[in-house]
Amino acid sequence: MIKFIVDENALTNGSHLIHNGTQGCVDMPQFDQQILIGYFANFELAYKRARMSWPTEKVVGCDKCCSQS
Repeated sequence: MIKFIVDENALTNGSHLIHNGTQGCVDMPQFDQQILIGYFANFELAYKRARMSWPTEKVVGCDKCCSQS
């Protein structure tokens, strides 16, 4: 299972980035700015959970550590 987190700070376009917390990422937010989404088999499942948890926020996968295909 892969640990996924979301950055609590939005980008300038209003999106919150989802990161692969198991793999790590150069753009990973500081620990106190991370919100745990959970442990999932892939990005798609983590994205669905993030959308359910934050339906009014725009969340997207990080291009560097999350595969959206």
